[in-house]
Amino acid sequence: MTGELEAQGMYGADDLTHLEGLDAVRKRPGMYIGSTDSRGVGHLVNEILDNSTDEGVAGHATRVEVTLHADGSVQVDDDGRGIPTDVHAKSGISGVELVLTRLHAGGKFGGSGYKTSGGLHGVGASAVNALSLRFDITVKRDGKVHQMSFRHGVPGVFDGPDPQAAFTAQPGLRVVGPMKRGDSTGTSIRYWHDARYFETGAVLDVEAVRAKLRNTAFLVPRVCYQLRDVRHGLVDEETFRFPNGLTDMVDFLTPAGDRAVCGTLLVTGTGTYKENAADENGVMRANVERQAEVEVALRWGTGYERTIECFANTIRNAHGGTHRKGFERAVVRALTEAMRNSRGLLRPKEEPPILDDILEGMTAVIHVRLPEPQFTSQTKDELSTAGVTKVLQAIVEQRLKAWLEDRKTRSEAAVVLQKIVDAARVRLTQKQQKDAARRKTALEGASMPPKLVDCRSTGVDRSELFIVEGDSALGTARLARSSEYQALLPIRGKILNVQKASLQQMLDNAECSAIVQVLGAGSGRTFDLSALRYGRVLIMADADVDGSHIRTLLITLFAKYMRPLIEAGRLYTAVPPLHKVVTKGRNPETIYTYTEVEVSSVVARLQKAGKQVVTPIPRFKGLGEMDADELWDTTMNPAVRAVRRITIDDVDAAQRVLELLMGEKVEPRRNWLIDSASRVDQATIDA
Repeated sequence: MTGELEAQGMYGADDLTHLEGLDAVRKRPGMYIGSTDSRGVGHLVNEILDNSTDEGVAGHATRVEVTLHADGSVQVDDDGRGIPTDVHAKSGISGVELVLTRLHAGGKFGGSGYKTSGGLHGVGASAVNALSLRFDITVKRDGKVHQMSFRHGVPGVFDGPDPQAAFTAQPGLRVVGPMKRGDSTGTSIRYWHDARYFETGAVLDVEAVRAKLRNTAFLVPRVCYQLRDVRHGLVDEETFRFPNGLTDMVDFLTPAGDRAVCGTLLVTGTGTYKENAADENGVMRANVERQAEVEVALRWGTGYERTIECFANTIRNAHGGTHRKGFERAVVRALTEAMRNSRGLLRPKEEPPILDDILEGMTAVIHVRLPEPQFTSQTKDELSTAGVTKVLQAIVEQRLKAWLEDRKTRSEAAVVLQKIVDAARVRLTQKQQKDAARRKTALEGASMPPKLVDCRSTGVDRSELFIVEGDSALGTARLARSSEYQALLPIRGKILNVQKASLQQMLDNAECSAIVQVLGAGSGRTFDLSALRYGRVLIMADADVDGSHIRTLLITLFAKYMRPLIEAGRLYTAVPPLHKVVTKGRNPETIYTYTEVEVSSVVARLQKAGKQVVTPIPRFKGLGEMDADELWDTTMNPAVRAVRRITIDDVDAAQRVLELLMGEKVEPRRNWLIDSASRVDQATIDA
């Protein structure tokens, strides 16, 4: 019967696969830890760290320590109660083995284990265990020291400290001795993640771990967090403890040089909401009452940037969620009402400020604690518990109204209201100016830089702008391009490094301002993607070190002031060739290559096929050395050219990289270069 099914292209029950236990995690790791790149490696640390933090939130831990070992392992220690070591009645195994080998097991699904917790699905620690070559745990509890080891989630014993040591499967938690006098209870976990389950080159981002510890220390002020880095033979320790909590976090997040226009406003409160939830038997119950604790700190500064960080049960929600929605509704309602009631603040028939105006210059931290939070994914980037919106809105709105009406704070509140109204007026003025100058080509009379070589097409979808390095390349590109839809803008050498400059300095720079002017969509907060004059923007620089630097500087400009262009996938870099390989005789061939390794391979292949290669092989030192046909065939013809699309998958990670590589601080960049030197592939360097 099976043969008949195969012959008909069908499948039967024998073709179905049932993944048991932790097999599902190893088969589809991205589903449980978000991704299999460096972010996934970092997520493993977060899962273990969040368990220790939950002990601190519950009032049972005062210290959490993360150690990065030289062998690539990560260790997390806390002085909490310790994972339960007694035998679980239903499963017949210890609590330690239960939470580390069974999905959806833990103390966070109800009962008295935790009132609030960052854990929701019960797959965190067990997922880390499943993806680890070795996983060791030590629990100090009930006067005894308990230990257990695992390989890929299977309990057993290692013949030595090496993660590659011989392993014997063996269930059960071992008691290795009594606790010493004065020892505190707690849990210590050390794991070695298995690189086979991750992408090549995926490594732990130490800066992300440091940021995680720092953020958590702000949110849990009673707990001291410590990062110990012993990877390089030296002990590098950093301690994070902030007794003032979110107030300290606002001070830390406020941009340098941004002078505060009011004191930090701290909002705390508790509210209830109702939601449908399952009881301990899995039966869905309607209108279950929940309680949420809200803590918000905010203040306004003289600057223009906004920084709003959101957390739920100490877990950072990079994409916000229902708590941010409630916060935004509250500030809009409270402040709009106050502005309307303030005599003389708004002109007659003047439009009231919108959310963007209110958030200009604001630094805020939103933290909610709630039982059984709902997130949009296992990585918990966005809170989706609907009832939190109204709870947070009510608490924040009430506190803001009290602040606006209090005699002691009325004067600083008036300064904030005036700042918001001024921001709204600036926005409306800029909008009017942009509407007046909306999408005109040079042929239609718009004032454009004289060096722009525009295209004839007025349709945005097909048109593309090449930002060309140097006037010599411009001459060749002018002859090579299709003037119907390809425009050219030459730049002179290396533009300003905008990561080190202010907005005004960027606009004062001739090359940067020309790019902004030609694109016609503004910059920074006023950037309007719909007003972009070209469908694609391509950076075309020489294939050498200087060309790479110019591309980096231009990408930095777009990432900082025109990020929506990158997010829409409309920024590219052209990939010009380095060599032109030509054969002699009948049916001559012309092949363009892009690296030294590739040209050697192509020459060897042609010679092996009996073809004679013209020597010396021409090498293009710059775009200007190509003739028009060569430049069109290799770099500008959409049908055959190779281009790289610039993307931003993780905005925060991209911002950290830009600040590290292009920012003002030299010391972190020097350390990164030294640490990363061993990762360079010498064969790929075109020296």
